[in-house]
Amino acid sequence: MPTDLFSPKPQVRIIEAQSLGAEAFLSNVVSKSQPVILRGLIRDWPATRAGGSGPLGVIAYLKQYCSDEPVTTSIAPPSAAGRLFYDDTGAAMNFRRQQLSLTAALNLLSASIGEEHPNTIAVQSAPAHKVLPGFIEANRLDIVPDHVRARVWIGNRVTIAAHYDSAENVACVVSGRRRFTLFPPEQVGNLYPGPFELTPAGPIVSMVDFDHPDHARYPRFRIALESAITLDLEAGDAIYIPYLWWHHVRSLDPFNMLVNYWWNPESSATGEPLDAMLHAMLAIKTLPHAHREAWAALFAHYVFERDGTPGLHLPVAQRGIQASLSGDALDRARSMIARRLSVR
Repeated sequence: MPTDLFSPKPQVRIIEAQSLGAEAFLSNVVSKSQPVILRGLIRDWPATRAGGSGPLGVIAYLKQYCSDEPVTTSIAPPSAAGRLFYDDTGAAMNFRRQQLSLTAALNLLSASIGEEHPNTIAVQSAPAHKVLPGFIEANRLDIVPDHVRARVWIGNRVTIAAHYDSAENVACVVSGRRRFTLFPPEQVGNLYPGPFELTPAGPIVSMVDFDHPDHARYPRFRIALESAITLDLEAGDAIYIPYLWWHHVRSLDPFNMLVNYWWNPESSATGEPLDAMLHAMLAIKTLPHAHREAWAALFAHYVFERDGTPGLHLPVAQRGIQASLSGDALDRARSMIARRLSVR
């Protein structure tokens, strides 16, 4: 087995975070691109305090803010055992999606709390400003950039397969407990990603069932486990999940709520990295091995700058896109790409 498949287990810092400011968070946490537990970050949120009396207290608090905006609610039968995933054929999901008001979804969840084998119910990635207007003003998180929109995740005992997000992420546990299992981006090959074309909720997911891993089918998953970080968060805690880190998420209680914040400091004006990767797969993946290796060297030089900043040997006026990704250089690069893509 190649040794570069192994990576040391990352170290996780735990910060008592109630007094953490935005500047300290960005400079001392985000800049290091390592997971951090933020203990007690939202301990004083009214929503978190409402959970002190149990899940019905949180539900009653949320209903004060519910709008009529429909939310996508995923519902799976008891046989799914909480895991929202593909069905046995792999051509469809083991759950159905239904458009409900958040009030109706909360009523379903409230009714499921006492059931021994309830349906799995999950409201996922609902925009807080639409479905809970006023909630974020009453429950503020000041460490993320001002423009970042909060999203809410509400459900019962739900398991979400390991996946990555192309964004920085702060996930705040409002009610219930959540277990996060994290992996650094370089473990992608050891996590056996599923198809791009059909996914449970958008991002590509690991095909490994963490509860019952098939090591004969997915032998390198044992290697991924060497660098896995498993963390349990209580209500009031939060976690910083760095850009492109894989995370498997399990809700541990009959009612759980999480609020998360995704953002990127980079401008999207230059395009999405995933688009570039998909195009590279189409253009490069089927080339002969020697050709792929040659392109890997060019990518390393021009994109990842493994040799330092490219183009410094050129006169400034001739550096173009090698020196700048803004202004005239960006416009010329876009025109060049458009021309090349149109010639087919």
